[in-house]
Amino acid sequence: MKKLSLLMLGLFLGSFLGAPASAGTVGSANVSGIVNHVSDNSIKITDGTGKQLSFLIVPKFDQVFSADGKTTYQMRAVKAGQYVKVYYDQKLLGQRHADRILLLRQNNSVKKVE
Repeated sequence: MKKLSLLMLGLFLGSFLGAPASAGTVGSANVSGIVNHVSDNSIKITDGTGKQLSFLIVPKFDQVFSADGKTTYQMRAVKAGQYVKVYYDQKLLGQRHADRILLLRQNNSVKKVE
């Protein structure tokens, strides 16, 4: 009986220890689409459903990567017409802001099937 009580207490306390780790990911998401506009403080894309989304970019944003995550780029490498994946959250006053941007295709051309 004592072991069961200790087990229940351990599970109860353990549930509180896991909560802060999952709370940090609430509101985080990602979306892929074609870039419509890029400026110093925002990026606008159109996703696969045709919905246009805008994301704030903080000054000195340096989280632009190749699709495999091995190559980093400066923000000026992102151009209108490129296919990107934007990881974002909405913690700051409900505004979407980009946490990381992946350039999914470097040349934006469809590969030919041979």
